[in-house]
Amino acid sequence: MVTQLDAIPPRADETVFGPQGLKAVFSGEHAWCGEKMMLSSDLDHAMPIRDVFESGTFATGLDTYAQSHGVDRRAVASYWSLYYFSALSIPYIVARRAALALPIAVDDMTIALADDGLPRAFGLPHAGDWCESDAPLELVKPLASAHLSEVVAHLKRFGGMAPKLGWNNAAVYIDYAINATETAPAVVTNGRDTDDHWSARMLFEEKAFADGTANPFHGCLRHEMAGAEVQCRRKVCCLRYMLPGIPSCGELCALPEQRKH
Repeated sequence: MVTQLDAIPPRADETVFGPQGLKAVFSGEHAWCGEKMMLSSDLDHAMPIRDVFESGTFATGLDTYAQSHGVDRRAVASYWSLYYFSALSIPYIVARRAALALPIAVDDMTIALADDGLPRAFGLPHAGDWCESDAPLELVKPLASAHLSEVVAHLKRFGGMAPKLGWNNAAVYIDYAINATETAPAVVTNGRDTDDHWSARMLFEEKAFADGTANPFHGCLRHEMAGAEVQCRRKVCCLRYMLPGIPSCGELCALPEQRKH
């Protein structure tokens, strides 16, 4: 006899196959994601994400670095956000591609900073719930609305960083994660890949999500020919060229003069 309790889907960490956890999803080439995203109970020296911004921890760190190195504060904020968005977005996408929805609302998560003040890892309240693996545009919608929109606003308020730069910084890592987890074969016509196999294309070409809300990633990245090769380009520069000792992002850079540095 099937009861109402039987109809409730198991949590990701309590499946019909026995205890699982995030490491079951973060395995193989994506095993490193387990060092960036874990249960809050397993993350040492963590604090609520909101506290990092509202307690002054973030702003003070920016001021200290900018003043000691004589650099633009916005460039420091942008560089900090690259670590934040990579550690957040890539594990999130990897999990969603494996049909696991992680609880990524800002107020539900914690964060641990490295000794240099850069984001080191994120903590979750639980290991998530099984879900459908959506197309890229809808797959990213919960991440954008439940987390990134608020953090982009914090980066502007406390770091002076333009929202368009924040969204572009996040876009780079989301693009990487979607492409890295694509399993469908490329469409080939007359011996050539007719779509340059850009799995995340829709995310950057559609102006709105399915519910009609604006897509903040629209236009953040584009593919263009550079000689005989297709190159991915940012729309907005991440400003890393302003920071001493930080290498260029190469062909991805929005500024042609910085691509070879």
